[in-house]
Amino acid sequence: MLMRTDPFRDLDRLTQQVFGTPARPAVMPMDAWREGDEFYVEFDLPGIDPSSLDLDIERNVVTVRASRAELDPGRSMIAAERTRGVFSRQLFLGENLDTDAIRADYHDGVLRLTVPIAERAKPRKIEITRRDHERQAIDA
Repeated sequence: MLMRTDPFRDLDRLTQQVFGTPARPAVMPMDAWREGDEFYVEFDLPGIDPSSLDLDIERNVVTVRASRAELDPGRSMIAAERTRGVFSRQLFLGENLDTDAIRADYHDGVLRLTVPIAERAKPRKIEITRRDHERQAIDA
């Protein structure tokens, strides 16, 4: 039996599965922005049972895990494009964020993380001292 393979087509298919396409984005798309002294990240997780959400942080890496129930095998599906089962995404946070004070909220299918900017990263004024220009004799 002779099988024809196209390695470029296989690579394209794998790339679409991992990174998504405009018509079918990758799992857990997100938006991130800064407002004032806080950094926000929102993950789209429609149809997720809030009890299945898991949020971990180790050093500056946040891991979000979620699961969506498998389809009823008795259904005759016409289209099934939403990801099922357990999936996760990692987000690498900068050192200038206060990872000890992260807050998370899940509402209307959106998981929002609020991360305060660390005090050490906020702009601050530095006092400048002025030296007296008079020379003093040093006793030996």
